[in-house]
Amino acid sequence: MTALTHTHAAGASLMSRLHGATDALKGRVAKYRLYRSTYAELSALSNRELADLGLHRSELRRVALEAAGEL
Repeated sequence: MTALTHTHAAGASLMSRLHGATDALKGRVAKYRLYRSTYAELSALSNRELADLGLHRSELRRVALEAAGEL
């Protein structure tokens, strides 16, 4: 009987870890999509438009990562 209770507790723990991993994956996917859309929008701007924003093309990756909360 003890083994059965222990197995049940481990199963509950496994499910909670699975939900946690799923939530973490969803969060990573959302951040990645935000990064890609930000990067694409900034890349579409001309050098002059970027300069008006105070940015250089070499900074786009950093800015997109910051927007996605990765830095």
